[in-house]
Amino acid sequence: MGIFGGTISSLERGLDFSAMKHKAIAQNIANVDTPNYKAKSVNFKNFLSDAKHSTISAYRTNEKHFNFQMNTSSPGVNNYADFQYSQNGNGVDMDKEQANLATNQIYYNALVDRMSSKLNTLQSVIKGGR
Repeated sequence: MGIFGGTISSLERGLDFSAMKHKAIAQNIANVDTPNYKAKSVNFKNFLSDAKHSTISAYRTNEKHFNFQMNTSSPGVNNYADFQYSQNGNGVDMDKEQANLATNQIYYNALVDRMSSKLNTLQSVIKGGR
């Protein structure tokens, strides 16, 4: 479970989610004028469940080789296929995307602050409280 009871790994997953959400929002904003582009969204529940199932293990020729895994796709990303916001078939609402971007930035900053606090605590323990 680790020194902090899995807190750092939970924060890491939260940061991964926030980065994936930021990427989806940035793609939506970049394609605001693209005809027939459908907005993308990232759902945290889907992100966690898809992340568990979208990894593959590397083939090891010897049991002494390191075992590692990698993601095969972008987990948790959903397209709104039937949604149309403008006349050209585009499904991006710029005001909504900017609000989502600001909300995600606040969430990301909070996670970074919490991670920094945990690592500073660990550093203090290693130094013996000095």
